[in-house]
Amino acid sequence: MLVWSDTLLGYDFGPTHPLAPIRVALTIALARDLGILDLPSVRVMEPDAPDEAFVAAVHDPEYIEAVRAEQPDLRFGLGTVDVPVFAGMHQAAARVVAASVTAARVVFEGEARHAINIAGGLHHAMPRAASGFCVYNDPAAAIRWLLDRGVSRIGYVDIDVHHGDGVQAIFYDDPRVLTISLHQDGRTLFPGTGAPNETGGPHGRGTAVNVALPPGTGDAGWLRAFHAIVPPLLRAFQPEILVTQHGCDTHALDPLAQLRLSVDGQRAAHAALHTLAHEVTDGRWVATGGGGYALAQVVPRSWTHLIAEAAGHPLAPHTATPPQWRERAAAVDANPPPSMTDGTTPQWTDVAAGLNPADPVDRAILATMRAVFPEQGIPIP
Repeated sequence: MLVWSDTLLGYDFGPTHPLAPIRVALTIALARDLGILDLPSVRVMEPDAPDEAFVAAVHDPEYIEAVRAEQPDLRFGLGTVDVPVFAGMHQAAARVVAASVTAARVVFEGEARHAINIAGGLHHAMPRAASGFCVYNDPAAAIRWLLDRGVSRIGYVDIDVHHGDGVQAIFYDDPRVLTISLHQDGRTLFPGTGAPNETGGPHGRGTAVNVALPPGTGDAGWLRAFHAIVPPLLRAFQPEILVTQHGCDTHALDPLAQLRLSVDGQRAAHAALHTLAHEVTDGRWVATGGGGYALAQVVPRSWTHLIAEAAGHPLAPHTATPPQWRERAAAVDANPPPSMTDGTTPQWTDVAAGLNPADPVDRAILATMRAVFPEQGIPIP
């Protein structure tokens, strides 16, 4: 299920802001032009109408009123360079929330095994503040909706280059939610959090997991860290539903960060999460977009791979991008990508062969293991 409406493009901070809605529009156009949206396994569904209760479930009333007022208010992070105020901001952000809650609902009710809100993933928003381009926290709202309907354990995996701080903060002391974030080390990148020792509150020890990767980490190191940390934790926690955030700003071309993944490495991550959903949650998987600021070169290809993967029809890496899509993308980038690959074949080595304390990626892996594996009853290799 792809939850989509052109109204989601209304979440727009203006023509000079990095979070340009054209990246989402180009994703939908690429998926459509490649025939993915016409597959029998794909249904495109309008999001449910925005509901104040969805937003209020994770945000304080005073903050919501400040968003409604559409006036700069630095007490709530509104009117900054990252989160400039725009007309209709509350309604636009509430639509994004409603789309992610819709995705959660159709999975919960069994209408679909997998559901995606590609416009979502606004993971930095806090209960009382906007942050990092994020007004309302749609992944957290989707998780809260599921908890309120009796889901006892939810796994959240965030692969954005930036720490998923807002989702972590909202569920930091809730043992029902396992949050796992793989991100560039917060000592080198916004929001400055996500250290391995952030492991959960008094009631949730070991349910907040952070893998802080060094700048320059590429496909091999990132995938090594992912497979060392994510599968064993999900298997131990045994969530009923998997919620994932697929920020693709980990790419080497992204202008706002310093990891060095390829689209091929990101495609491998989407596939790994799909496999884990079937292994651990009987396929119940809710996915969102997230960050990503290489507007034509990376975001549309990465997220189109995600949609195709969730549809059960992954694209061959060397699939050509359609001429009509390249013509549209040329308005953003004079040299749009000719194919769905960066020409790499991601490879990684399993930590079962041993960890090297002299390697910065392995040090990050080991720090995370030491912080949370004992809490989940997982041996450290």
